[in-house]
Amino acid sequence: MSETAQIFESYEQLLRQSKCMLELARSHDWAGLVQERSRGLVDIERLRQLEAKVPLGSEEQQRKVELLEQILELDVEIRAHLVARQNELGSLIMTSQRQRQLNRAYRSGTVTLQAAKRFDKGSL
Repeated sequence: MSETAQIFESYEQLLRQSKCMLELARSHDWAGLVQERSRGLVDIERLRQLEAKVPLGSEEQQRKVELLEQILELDVEIRAHLVARQNELGSLIMTSQRQRQLNRAYRSGTVTLQAAKRFDKGSL
């Protein structure tokens, strides 16, 4: 396989990975999404090194642009799912922090009430 063919096979693989990542994001499989993204990063680095060695003609550049546009369109939707997940996690963290603060305040109030009851007993 020629180096140019390898480049386009790599872009096609990135497009397939992007489609897979979108499905993982839609199904809320965050661990699978991270794993797929990690594989993609390795493939991108390999592609970057290959592209540095092989100049592309104008038709090949146009095909590359078309593939990149498809990949970026998928990436926009994947990012939207990730932002929604980030917001969800942020909300959960805030709820957890409020619960801890409430528990601390309750425990502090309980100790204060117990001390107040002892003081009242001593003065009777």
